[in-house]
Amino acid sequence: MTQASELAVAMDWGGTWIRVGVLDRDGQILWQDRVGHARGTGKDELLGLAEGLLRQAIDWCAPRAIAGIGVAIAGPVEPENGTMYQPPNLPALDGVSLKPLWESNLGYPVWVGNDANLAALGEFHLGAGRTMAKAGMLPKTLVYLTISTGIGGGVIEQGKMLLGADGLAAEIGHMCIDSRDDAIECQCGVRGCLEALASGTAIANITRERIARGGFPSSTLTSESDSMTSATVLQAAGQGDSLAVSIVDGVVFALSVGLANVLHLYNPDLIVLGGGVTSGLVELDLLPRIQERVKTRAMSDLHKEFRLVASYLGDDPGMVGAATLVWQNA
Repeated sequence: MTQASELAVAMDWGGTWIRVGVLDRDGQILWQDRVGHARGTGKDELLGLAEGLLRQAIDWCAPRAIAGIGVAIAGPVEPENGTMYQPPNLPALDGVSLKPLWESNLGYPVWVGNDANLAALGEFHLGAGRTMAKAGMLPKTLVYLTISTGIGGGVIEQGKMLLGADGLAAEIGHMCIDSRDDAIECQCGVRGCLEALASGTAIANITRERIARGGFPSSTLTSESDSMTSATVLQAAGQGDSLAVSIVDGVVFALSVGLANVLHLYNPDLIVLGGGVTSGLVELDLLPRIQERVKTRAMSDLHKEFRLVASYLGDDPGMVGAATLVWQNA
């Protein structure tokens, strides 16, 4: 069997969904499935759901060879053994080492990485980075932010992931945006994080809190309090709802400050935003506003020479990046 015919099994494990796919070397998803999990689900149940999907994918691949399994997972993860370190959105997995567990149970080599790091890898090699390269503008430094249940970040420098001493670099969602003592508390336990101000979870929570305070009695969102989601708020903002517009203005501000910090830390020439909240911001045509606000905070003209784009891989950069990790190591 030729190397080109090999397949990669790839997992994208977030705060509310586990997705598993089978991909070829060009990043094409040949098969996929997913399962949801509620906040508070225990470790054994989570691992059972995830391993069950992996076994489905392995069965689907037969008789073609499997090069390995790549896992993109939300939260800080040590890449050598795939050990989770206090993941805010998957707390039940703290201390779990996925690589030895699944290599023993499933019989294939396993590589594990933070979902945003691997999404950045996928975007660089098979998404926005590849598109720019084809246009003669190969990015030197790509920064990726996923804005979804939480906010994660990944940095690609000259085609390689910037991981840090323990694989925990680029936790962009946990930079401090609001230093006040009464700033909103993040799921990581610290107040004022970008994730606590601009993630999908934050948007819904902030909206519910504002409704409870009673400042916007005419808002259409008051009837949605029990089933509030970030998508609901973003849609209402597009319809001119005053509360929703106010919330989204706060999100734009927080992201602009956070991305300005990213600009000065990493000097990227390409910033890619992904995740469900980004889709809503694109619908509202807010990326140009965010880019201009970031530029007004830039310390030099050279820092302003970057492009801000939405993910070219849509919902799939984490899965594509996980498969890329397999191809880079197999």
